[in-house]
Amino acid sequence: MKEEKLPVESVASDRRNVLKGTAAILASGIFPAVHAQEKIVLRYLGTAVNQDKKIAEKFKADTGIEIQYVAVTTDDVTKRAVTAPNSFDLIDTEYFSLKKIVPTGNLLGIDTKRIKNADKITTLFTKGEVAGKKVGDQGTAPKKVMYLEKPDSKTFSATPTQYMTLIPTVYNADTLGIRPDLIKRPITSWAELLNPEFKGKAAILNIPSIGIMDAAMVVEAKGIYKYPDKGNMTKAEIDLTIKTLIEAKKAGQFRALWKDFNESVNLMASGEVVIQSMWSPAVTAVRTKGIDCVFQPLKEGYRAWAAGFGVPKSVTGKKADGVYEFINWFLDGWAGAYLNRQGYYSAVLDTAKAKMEAYEWAYWMEGKAAAKDIKSPNGDLLAKAGSVRDGGSYETRMGGIACWNAVMDENEYMVKKWNEFVAA
Repeated sequence: MKEEKLPVESVASDRRNVLKGTAAILASGIFPAVHAQEKIVLRYLGTAVNQDKKIAEKFKADTGIEIQYVAVTTDDVTKRAVTAPNSFDLIDTEYFSLKKIVPTGNLLGIDTKRIKNADKITTLFTKGEVAGKKVGDQGTAPKKVMYLEKPDSKTFSATPTQYMTLIPTVYNADTLGIRPDLIKRPITSWAELLNPEFKGKAAILNIPSIGIMDAAMVVEAKGIYKYPDKGNMTKAEIDLTIKTLIEAKKAGQFRALWKDFNESVNLMASGEVVIQSMWSPAVTAVRTKGIDCVFQPLKEGYRAWAAGFGVPKSVTGKKADGVYEFINWFLDGWAGAYLNRQGYYSAVLDTAKAKMEAYEWAYWMEGKAAAKDIKSPNGDLLAKAGSVRDGGSYETRMGGIACWNAVMDENEYMVKKWNEFVAA
């Protein structure tokens, strides 16, 4: 079919009408959504844990932009960022992975002038402080890898700049999970993980870079050795740590070495394990079954982790605008409140607080007894009225960080030794 050509006058008059219409819109001050003309789909690369269907649905309802989740393992997030930066428009990755990703030049520094709440991002990330006090920074503390000199830098800036590597999304401080109903006495130290009293009823996380830091917390707590940096051990320190684990394993200490979130939940819910490496949402999952499970604060402190949004250099134009719109929306409160109700922490506390009920904020963030039953975003009962959150307030918990998840310089050697422990 041949294309029909319009007469020149008709084209000119159409253009005039469009311009008149645009002028009228500008005069009225009402702006149509940029996205009305074209559908933007953002490919969001990350792990399944952080890719929540309800967040994508709410964002689409608010903006018309669609999120397409690309779910892979933690290691594969890093691999894709290094080898296939064109395969995604937005990355959700952990701060410890940045030492591998940033030197490739595949991530753009995020221009904080385009981020509405950038100045309200918690000081835990920007200064390594909670309520004005420094927290432990062994391992990859976010403040060490938070800034770039220029948008296309391949090295980190030691001081704050306009360009952030990642905008924090979700973070927490991990400790041991316990079954107080089966242990029947107070647990106050990481050393208890290797206490022979729990022989055959203890478990440790079988993700090498995290498991070895839990083991290091135990080694220090038992007074065996004090590490200059648990997140970056020498070969000799790795040998010592793994030797301690192998001895415990041969003595029958471990019921399991778990890799999967659900496995950790089942081990605890069944009572096969009474003390183990655990993640906060896994403790929550055990509790929703009506079983007493506690994310136990310990005197030596917490092992912290944090993830954030990054922008690949391949994203430009409308896609880039869409990515910035998503990050701004994420920091605007709804998503933050949603994450806080799951037991995580959000990057901008003020905006999340505005979207939470006062009693929810008091329970989750201030360490106060719940004035009403506490429910998950899905409506499941998490804690009854009168309960207090494990670890207390945000300040107590995040102020008690001892170290951060990391990738060591001797990572390959560490993984080899860890595999010897698994095979022992």
